[in-house]
Amino acid sequence: MSKPIVLVTAATVSDLAQNLLHEGGSDIAFMPNPVDEDALVAALSRPNVAAVLLRGSPPFTARVFAAARDLKIVAKHGAGVDSVDMASASRHGVAVMVAGGANADAVAEHALAMMLSLARELPRFDRDTRRGAWRDLNYFVRDFRVRTVGIVGYGQIGERTARLAQACGAKVVIHTRSKIPPPAGMELEPDLNRLLERADIVSLHCPLTEKTRGMIGAAQFARMKPGALLINTARGPVIDEPALVEALRSGRLAAAGLDTFAVEPPDPANPLFALPNVLVTPHIAAATTDAMVRMGTIAANNIISYLRGEVYDHRNFLNPGVFKAA
Repeated sequence: MSKPIVLVTAATVSDLAQNLLHEGGSDIAFMPNPVDEDALVAALSRPNVAAVLLRGSPPFTARVFAAARDLKIVAKHGAGVDSVDMASASRHGVAVMVAGGANADAVAEHALAMMLSLARELPRFDRDTRRGAWRDLNYFVRDFRVRTVGIVGYGQIGERTARLAQACGAKVVIHTRSKIPPPAGMELEPDLNRLLERADIVSLHCPLTEKTRGMIGAAQFARMKPGALLINTARGPVIDEPALVEALRSGRLAAAGLDTFAVEPPDPANPLFALPNVLVTPHIAAATTDAMVRMGTIAANNIISYLRGEVYDHRNFLNPGVFKAA
């Protein structure tokens, strides 16, 4: 009897995850870049591909699910599944699971690093020093400790980012759709516009849905404090990029720190890259050694358990109605 195949949508995954999958009775197949719709259709139309360990955000469309002969589960190496057509997955009886919380600390640290870097204008001073311009004794930056940090989205990443910012002395205000009691020393702001008006730094941590797509655009930038900072370690399409470019060019925003973009990888000609007040990273907020191991391990355990007819962690299961199909 042939072993089930776990298809990894990347060239590698952690050694621990690989060992777990092999010990669980599966073979592993890796996909070279680019992992596009055609490549997924070709790979999943082969027999015995029972699971996908989903790295990155390749397009799991209705066409992909229709072509999948033996697919039972898509296990995300992380938390964001905006590239997965959930309705099609459920229609075809395919479970979709995430590695809940595995990368939360890593992303929160990255968001805080961007806040501190921009608040203290480190990119500017780095450029100036490299070109021979020494410090101006009459120019000062503001302390981070006096800033109000607005956290938009209070899942596991937003919650950890809020705690880190608070630990560094910032006042933290949270906007979330969830009904939660105010965390100790923090404030809840149910109105997004009021949060934007109050915050010196706005950090985005909401998932990409039809409700959040483009939620930060020209109207929202107009409400933000002049000279505010914007941090996005969530998903690029949450922001209207042309409106962001205009807000940065006009000086309405002092700076932005972006780990995600509307299109990934972004075009090198993206106008954001020509702006000196933008700090960019290539969607690597979660890319720490510890987070990679945790995400791979949870994804592997999700797959192993599900192929045995079990659920590793019900909190990771996004469409539990398909469990009867396992």
